[in-house]
Amino acid sequence: MSPQPNRIRAIIFDLDGTLYVSPEFAATIQNAAAGYIAGLKGITPDQASHLMLATRRILAEESGEVPTLSAVSTRLGGDVRDLHLCFAEQLRPEAYLERDERVVALLEGLARRMPLYLFTNNNRILTARIIDVLGLKGLFRRTYAIDDSWKGKPDEDLLDRILGDTGLKPTEVLFVGDRYDVDLRLPEQRGCPVYLSRTIEQLLRIEDILGRADSR
Repeated sequence: MSPQPNRIRAIIFDLDGTLYVSPEFAATIQNAAAGYIAGLKGITPDQASHLMLATRRILAEESGEVPTLSAVSTRLGGDVRDLHLCFAEQLRPEAYLERDERVVALLEGLARRMPLYLFTNNNRILTARIIDVLGLKGLFRRTYAIDDSWKGKPDEDLLDRILGDTGLKPTEVLFVGDRYDVDLRLPEQRGCPVYLSRTIEQLLRIEDILGRADSR
């Protein structure tokens, strides 16, 4: 469903891969997950990586959708809480991410026009650190993280709770994410407009799609 500028009254953003794009940091997340699975299974990280890849393919075939890292870990006997404890302890977003003034300006402008929310499969500890590095602290009315349910997106119950918290109709809430199956399919099924953004350039086009503040 394409956004209609005059109907959008709130925006819910995904974080990783949407508000920043960093293949290097994404690789460290995968490596940390492989290390967690390696310890769980008593195998090498390289063997764990291959096992995770095979498991991801199996899950994709079963569901017809791209599985999340949490789903892969759970299928292999992992615990989502333990996985994210590992992430919080090992990952260093400060070493890979940096502030992009274009993104800061975009979200500052949008936040002056409507409430912004964050809905991420990351944990709260890492989310706070990432947001701080990106220069986006204080711009979101509320953050929803995997800690809220210990279920990765897509999560129907948490999605319905978020929509209820906004106090808006689904047609008035725009969801922005980089993975359709994970971030956008379920909101779209609920009647929300969605926007797929896989690059910063695509993200920056939101302002033009919604209409600049001075054109209202």
